[in-house]
Amino acid sequence: MTTEIPEWGAADAAAVIRIPGPQDNKYSHGALGVVTGSEKYPGAAVLGVEAAHRTGIGMVRFLGEKEPAQLVLARRPETVTVSGAVDAWLLGSGWEPTTSLNPDLPDTARACQGLQPVIVDAGGLGLLPLVSAPAIITPHEGELERLLPREGRSRGEWAACAADQLGVVVVLKGHETIVASPEAHERDRFLVRVTAPTFWLATAGTGDVLAGIIAALVATHSVGRVPHLAELAQFAATGVFLHGAAAALAAENGPFPALDVAERVNSAVATLLSQSVR
Repeated sequence: MTTEIPEWGAADAAAVIRIPGPQDNKYSHGALGVVTGSEKYPGAAVLGVEAAHRTGIGMVRFLGEKEPAQLVLARRPETVTVSGAVDAWLLGSGWEPTTSLNPDLPDTARACQGLQPVIVDAGGLGLLPLVSAPAIITPHEGELERLLPREGRSRGEWAACAADQLGVVVVLKGHETIVASPEAHERDRFLVRVTAPTFWLATAGTGDVLAGIIAALVATHSVGRVPHLAELAQFAATGVFLHGAAAALAAENGPFPALDVAERVNSAVATLLSQSVR
């Protein structure tokens, strides 16, 4: 891969965000099903749900374990904890690595075996062979190495090769994040980079925030339809851009924890839209 990978910028991201209209309601603006967190890492659920709410979405259904659910409700009481219709799923943040479905969490099987788009993060990556719907994965380099060895490839080549071999959108996280869709036809591939505006994002929990942002964007665009992989890649790249923009706002006061990034996502959305002519 010798060509320069283009940067996904503010104008690109602004064009993707779905703004609700006067006829919208909590169902028409997207419902996101979330199965994240665990007894060991319950905070991952809080971070992803907080970020999803602040990205702009009709409803978040948290369907994970009891302890994370209690923390989510304490932080965001508007979250629904009853199973029901969803337009996209977020799985895996805060899980121990697994390759089998948890029988105590039936919505995990429902997500893997359904038609709605699935965002698979962290410990859920081992479930990828069970996912039948269009999917986005959000690995860091160590996680992608376990799925597909790098073998001397550049990061762009590696992400693109993984997208082809796995049949999913790959979000290879880092200071320069690469987003790649599978190549549907010759020279028909979505491949961009998104450069973070601050190095302070290299901290625990920020990946959980990113997954929540991406999942919310996907859900708002998946009401009554299933987006194709190239579309999902655009939503993913926009999520990465918003993640960086929220981090830049948080960094105005110096170093920051992940929750500070999640709390500034709505401001990042507002700033982006106010600066863009649509």
